Amino acid sequence: MRAPTADLPISFESVTVSAGAVTILDHVTLTLACGPPTVVIGPNGSGKTTLLRAAMGLVKPSAGRITWGERENVAPVRRAIVFQRPVMLRRSARGNIRYVLRSSGVARAERNSRIGELLGLVGLEHIAHRPARRLSGGEQQRLALARALARDPIVLFLDEPTASLDPAATKAIEDLVHTISERGIKVVMSTHDIAEARRLAGEIIMLHHGRIVETGAAMSFFDAPKTDEAKKFLAGELLI
Repeated sequence: MRAPTADLPISFESVTVSAGAVTILDHVTLTLACGPPTVVIGPNGSGKTTLLRAAMGLVKPSAGRITWGERENVAPVRRAIVFQRPVMLRRSARGNIRYVLRSSGVARAERNSRIGELLGLVGLEHIAHRPARRLSGGEQQRLALARALARDPIVLFLDEPTASLDPAATKAIEDLVHTISERGIKVVMSTHDIAEARRLAGEIIMLHHGRIVETGAAMSFFDAPKTDEAKKFLAGELLI
Protein backbone atom coordinates (compact mmCIF):
# COMPACT_ATOMS: atom_id res chain seq x y z
CA MET A 1 0.00 0.00 0.00
CA ARG A 2 1.07 3.55 -0.70
CA ALA A 3 1.66 5.90 2.19
CA PRO A 4 -0.80 8.78 2.57
CA THR A 5 0.18 11.72 0.39
CA ALA A 6 -0.40 15.43 0.17
CA ASP A 7 -3.21 15.05 -2.40
CA LEU A 8 -5.42 13.04 -0.04
CA PRO A 9 -7.85 13.58 1.47
CA ILE A 10 -9.69 15.70 -1.12
CA SER A 11 -12.30 17.81 0.65
CA PHE A 12 -15.24 19.72 -0.83
CA GLU A 13 -16.60 22.41 1.46
CA SER A 14 -20.02 23.65 0.30
CA VAL A 15 -18.86 23.64 -3.34
CA THR A 16 -21.12 25.11 -5.99
CA VAL A 17 -20.27 25.01 -9.70
CA SER A 18 -22.39 27.10 -12.05
CA ALA A 19 -22.39 27.75 -15.78
CA GLY A 20 -24.29 30.97 -16.35
CA ALA A 21 -27.71 30.56 -14.76
CA VAL A 22 -27.35 26.76 -14.53
CA THR A 23 -26.18 25.22 -11.25
CA ILE A 24 -24.31 21.96 -11.92
CA LEU A 25 -23.08 21.22 -8.39
CA ASP A 26 -25.07 22.67 -5.52
CA HIS A 27 -23.40 23.13 -2.11
CA VAL A 28 -21.52 19.81 -2.22
CA THR A 29 -19.64 18.81 0.92
CA LEU A 30 -17.68 15.55 0.92
CA THR A 31 -14.31 13.96 1.64
CA LEU A 32 -12.45 11.53 -0.62
CA ALA A 33 -9.87 9.58 1.37
CA CYS A 34 -7.58 6.58 0.97
CA GLY A 35 -9.33 3.23 0.73
CA PRO A 36 -11.44 1.13 -1.65
CA PRO A 37 -13.07 2.62 -4.76
CA THR A 38 -15.56 5.44 -4.34
CA VAL A 39 -18.30 5.20 -6.96
CA VAL A 40 -20.37 8.27 -7.84
CA ILE A 41 -23.83 7.36 -9.09
CA GLY A 42 -26.96 9.19 -10.19
CA PRO A 43 -29.09 9.78 -13.27
CA ASN A 44 -27.62 11.32 -16.41
CA GLY A 45 -27.16 15.04 -15.88
CA SER A 46 -26.88 14.81 -12.10
CA GLY A 47 -23.38 16.36 -11.99
CA LYS A 48 -21.16 13.26 -11.82
CA THR A 49 -18.66 14.36 -14.49
CA THR A 50 -18.38 17.87 -13.05
CA LEU A 51 -17.74 16.43 -9.59
CA LEU A 52 -14.82 14.36 -10.94
CA ARG A 53 -13.43 17.28 -12.93
CA ALA A 54 -13.60 19.52 -9.88
CA ALA A 55 -11.86 16.91 -7.72
CA MET A 56 -9.17 16.60 -10.38
CA GLY A 57 -8.70 20.39 -10.34
CA LEU A 58 -10.01 21.01 -13.87
CA VAL A 59 -13.09 22.96 -12.75
CA LYS A 60 -12.98 25.82 -10.26
CA PRO A 61 -15.85 26.26 -7.80
CA SER A 62 -18.16 29.20 -8.24
CA ALA A 63 -18.50 29.14 -4.45
CA GLY A 64 -17.02 27.09 -1.63
CA ARG A 65 -13.56 25.55 -1.63
CA ILE A 66 -11.74 22.33 -2.52
CA THR A 67 -8.58 21.24 -0.72
CA TRP A 68 -6.07 18.50 -1.44
CA GLY A 69 -4.38 17.35 1.74
CA GLU A 70 -5.70 20.50 3.45
CA ARG A 71 -4.12 22.73 0.80
CA GLU A 72 -5.74 24.73 -1.98
CA ASN A 73 -4.51 25.14 -5.56
CA VAL A 74 -2.33 22.00 -5.54
CA ALA A 75 -0.99 21.09 -9.00
CA PRO A 76 -2.40 17.73 -10.19
CA VAL A 77 0.99 16.04 -10.42
CA ARG A 78 -0.17 12.81 -8.73
CA ARG A 79 -3.74 12.86 -9.99
CA ALA A 80 -4.99 11.42 -13.28
CA ILE A 81 -8.35 11.25 -15.04
CA VAL A 82 -9.76 9.06 -17.81
CA PHE A 83 -12.73 10.47 -19.67
CA GLN A 84 -15.64 8.52 -21.11
CA ARG A 85 -14.36 9.07 -24.65
CA PRO A 86 -10.56 9.37 -24.42
CA VAL A 87 -8.70 10.95 -27.31
CA MET A 88 -5.95 8.80 -28.79
CA LEU A 89 -2.78 10.41 -30.11
CA ARG A 90 -1.83 9.74 -33.74
CA ARG A 91 0.76 7.12 -32.87
CA SER A 92 0.94 3.50 -31.74
CA ALA A 93 -0.36 2.19 -28.44
CA ARG A 94 3.24 2.06 -27.28
CA GLY A 95 3.85 5.59 -28.56
CA ASN A 96 0.88 6.95 -26.62
CA ILE A 97 2.38 5.71 -23.36
CA ARG A 98 5.87 6.85 -24.31
CA TYR A 99 4.55 10.37 -24.87
CA VAL A 100 3.09 10.53 -21.34
CA LEU A 101 6.25 9.13 -19.75
CA ARG A 102 8.41 11.65 -21.58
CA SER A 103 6.16 14.58 -20.70
CA SER A 104 6.14 13.39 -17.07
CA GLY A 105 9.93 13.53 -16.92
CA VAL A 106 10.63 9.79 -16.78
CA ALA A 107 14.25 9.11 -17.75
CA ARG A 108 14.76 7.72 -21.25
CA ALA A 109 16.51 4.63 -19.84
CA GLU A 110 13.44 3.72 -17.82
CA ARG A 111 10.77 4.28 -20.47
CA ASN A 112 10.92 0.95 -22.30
CA SER A 113 10.53 -1.11 -19.14
CA ARG A 114 7.67 1.11 -17.92
CA ILE A 115 5.92 0.86 -21.28
CA GLY A 116 6.18 -2.93 -21.20
CA GLU A 117 4.91 -3.05 -17.62
CA LEU A 118 1.91 -0.83 -18.36
CA LEU A 119 0.96 -2.59 -21.60
CA GLY A 120 1.17 -5.92 -19.77
CA LEU A 121 -1.00 -4.62 -16.95
CA VAL A 122 -3.82 -3.64 -19.33
CA GLY A 123 -3.37 -6.67 -21.60
CA LEU A 124 -2.28 -4.81 -24.74
CA GLU A 125 1.31 -5.97 -25.14
CA HIS A 126 0.38 -8.03 -28.22
CA ILE A 127 -0.82 -4.92 -30.09
CA ALA A 128 1.79 -2.48 -28.80
CA HIS A 129 2.70 -1.28 -32.32
CA ARG A 130 -0.85 -0.98 -33.65
CA PRO A 131 -2.11 2.59 -34.29
CA ALA A 132 -4.05 3.63 -31.22
CA ARG A 133 -6.89 5.12 -33.26
CA ARG A 134 -7.52 1.74 -34.90
CA LEU A 135 -8.07 -0.05 -31.61
CA SER A 136 -11.54 -1.12 -30.50
CA GLY A 137 -13.43 0.99 -27.96
CA GLY A 138 -12.51 -1.37 -25.13
CA GLU A 139 -8.85 -1.45 -26.16
CA GLN A 140 -8.71 2.34 -26.35
CA GLN A 141 -10.20 2.59 -22.86
CA ARG A 142 -7.56 0.18 -21.51
CA LEU A 143 -4.84 2.19 -23.26
CA ALA A 144 -6.25 5.35 -21.70
CA LEU A 145 -5.94 3.66 -18.30
CA ALA A 146 -2.31 2.74 -19.06
CA ARG A 147 -1.58 6.36 -20.03
CA ALA A 148 -3.14 7.60 -16.81
CA LEU A 149 -1.13 5.12 -14.74
CA ALA A 150 2.04 6.25 -16.52
CA ARG A 151 1.74 9.41 -14.41
CA ASP A 152 2.09 7.26 -11.26
CA PRO A 153 -1.04 8.76 -9.70
CA ILE A 154 -2.10 8.57 -6.08
CA VAL A 155 -5.73 9.10 -7.08
CA LEU A 156 -7.34 8.08 -10.38
CA PHE A 157 -10.66 9.49 -11.61
CA LEU A 158 -12.68 7.44 -14.10
CA ASP A 159 -15.66 9.04 -15.84
CA GLU A 160 -18.08 6.25 -16.82
CA PRO A 161 -15.22 4.15 -18.25
CA THR A 162 -17.44 1.27 -19.42
CA ALA A 163 -20.20 3.31 -21.10
CA SER A 164 -21.03 1.82 -24.53
CA LEU A 165 -18.68 -1.15 -24.06
CA ASP A 166 -19.76 -4.75 -24.57
CA PRO A 167 -19.86 -7.16 -21.58
CA ALA A 168 -16.39 -8.63 -22.22
CA ALA A 169 -14.76 -5.20 -22.53
CA THR A 170 -16.65 -4.02 -19.45
CA LYS A 171 -15.35 -6.95 -17.41
CA ALA A 172 -11.79 -6.21 -18.54
CA ILE A 173 -12.09 -2.62 -17.31
CA GLU A 174 -13.69 -3.67 -14.02
CA ASP A 175 -10.92 -6.22 -13.43
CA LEU A 176 -8.39 -3.43 -13.96
CA VAL A 177 -10.20 -1.20 -11.47
CA HIS A 178 -9.85 -3.96 -8.86
CA THR A 179 -6.15 -4.41 -9.69
CA ILE A 180 -5.45 -0.67 -9.56
CA SER A 181 -7.21 -0.33 -6.22
CA GLU A 182 -5.29 -3.28 -4.79
CA ARG A 183 -2.08 -1.41 -5.66
CA GLY A 184 -3.06 1.33 -3.25
CA ILE A 185 -4.29 3.87 -5.80
CA LYS A 186 -7.48 5.63 -4.78
CA VAL A 187 -10.09 5.13 -7.52
CA VAL A 188 -13.01 7.56 -7.82
CA MET A 189 -15.36 6.47 -10.58
CA SER A 190 -18.69 7.63 -11.95
CA THR A 191 -21.35 5.35 -13.42
CA HIS A 192 -25.09 5.20 -13.91
CA ASP A 193 -24.91 1.38 -13.99
CA ILE A 194 -26.23 0.12 -10.66
CA ALA A 195 -24.92 -3.43 -11.17
CA GLU A 196 -21.43 -2.10 -11.90
CA ALA A 197 -21.54 0.09 -8.80
CA ARG A 198 -22.44 -2.98 -6.72
CA ARG A 199 -19.47 -4.90 -8.14
CA LEU A 200 -16.87 -2.18 -7.63
CA ALA A 201 -17.80 0.25 -4.88
CA GLY A 202 -16.49 0.36 -1.35
CA GLU A 203 -18.19 3.71 -0.87
CA ILE A 204 -21.12 5.30 -2.71
CA ILE A 205 -21.85 8.95 -3.39
CA MET A 206 -25.24 9.57 -4.98
CA LEU A 207 -25.99 12.81 -6.79
CA HIS A 208 -29.31 14.22 -7.99
CA HIS A 209 -29.77 17.71 -9.44
CA GLY A 210 -26.18 18.52 -8.41
CA ARG A 211 -26.73 17.72 -4.75
CA ILE A 212 -25.49 14.80 -2.69
CA VAL A 213 -28.62 12.95 -1.60
CA GLU A 214 -26.88 10.02 0.09
CA THR A 215 -23.36 8.77 0.81
CA GLY A 216 -21.85 5.91 2.77
CA ALA A 217 -20.59 2.35 2.66
CA ALA A 218 -21.72 0.57 -0.49
CA MET A 219 -23.16 -2.46 1.32
CA SER A 220 -25.35 -0.29 3.54
CA PHE A 221 -26.46 1.86 0.61
CA PHE A 222 -27.60 -1.06 -1.50
CA ASP A 223 -29.11 -3.07 1.35
CA ALA A 224 -30.91 -0.21 3.09
CA PRO A 225 -31.00 3.10 1.19
CA LYS A 226 -32.13 5.93 3.44
CA THR A 227 -33.54 8.52 1.03
CA ASP A 228 -36.50 8.38 -1.33
CA GLU A 229 -34.24 9.42 -4.22
CA ALA A 230 -31.87 6.50 -3.59
CA LYS A 231 -34.75 4.04 -3.32
CA LYS A 232 -36.24 5.29 -6.59
CA PHE A 233 -32.86 5.23 -8.35
CA LEU A 234 -32.21 1.63 -7.30
CA ALA A 235 -35.68 0.73 -8.53
CA GLY A 236 -35.01 2.39 -11.89
CA GLU A 237 -37.63 5.06 -11.28
CA LEU A 238 -35.56 8.22 -10.71
CA LEU A 239 -35.19 10.60 -13.64
CA ILE A 240 -33.24 13.85 -13.83
